[in-house]
Amino acid sequence: MSATPVSTSASTSTRKKVTTLTYRHKKERGEIITMLTAYDYPTALAMDKAGIDSILVGDSLGMVVLGYENTLPVTMEEMLHHCRAVSRGAKTALLIGDMPFMSYQVSVEEATRNAGRFLQHGGMDAIKLEGGRERADAIRSIVSAGIPVMGHLGLTPQSVNQLGGFRAQGKTAVAAKRLIEDALILEGAGCFSIVLEAVPERLAELIAKKISIPTIGIGAGVGCDGQVLVTHDLLGLFERFTPKFVKKYANFHDEMQKAFSDFIEDVESKRFPAQEHIVEMDDKEWEALLKEVNA
Repeated sequence: MSATPVSTSASTSTRKKVTTLTYRHKKERGEIITMLTAYDYPTALAMDKAGIDSILVGDSLGMVVLGYENTLPVTMEEMLHHCRAVSRGAKTALLIGDMPFMSYQVSVEEATRNAGRFLQHGGMDAIKLEGGRERADAIRSIVSAGIPVMGHLGLTPQSVNQLGGFRAQGKTAVAAKRLIEDALILEGAGCFSIVLEAVPERLAELIAKKISIPTIGIGAGVGCDGQVLVTHDLLGLFERFTPKFVKKYANFHDEMQKAFSDFIEDVESKRFPAQEHIVEMDDKEWEALLKEVNA
């Protein structure tokens, strides 16, 4: 008799809702925070059952779901649509909505209004936005409205044109010092956490030690207080490119392609639908029908 597999993650029925306070307590206790991206109901549901701490509805959906070249074309309406789907699936994880390009850069008032839409119309618990000192006023305003803010430093994809491409940041002493200063400014502005993307491991570890709020790394080494990946990269679903810092835990793109090919072959050879997939009609009813149509 085979044993039934038991998940090592806590059951969602026994887990308490993860909050920004959970983040702080985890850092204080030296416990690692886990975060992944999700853009739909079934993925969010599976993550919640697995025991993920937080789910980011990232503007990365522009590339991995909507097929854009980068994240810049993503709109508020697209973000809110996917946020609502995720919020229906995940009830325990901390849900964070990613503010898209030009939803917070124009003015502090517009940034605060759009941040509120993520909670009011998207079912999110918090928002994330990119940038350092230049976003401090917007962050302070959003936080003062009662909306938790996650910062994002290092490689900020919405600034891809300004950065000259998807390139690692903070590799010189001058640039690294500016990142440290920005992290302290974001902490002072009220961020509950900061994503550090594509920065040197030693720099990320130093920042994590200098600020009291948790750092979530993506391509920033093990010295951060938590880790995040884009789920489509983790699952091997996005084939256009794979960043160096990604670990693939599956290769679903190839599996999907094989399943689609098998379906086409079965249909063309009439192996599908087979007998077990067919709805039957009672013989007497069939005979009665034939008498009617052939009369």
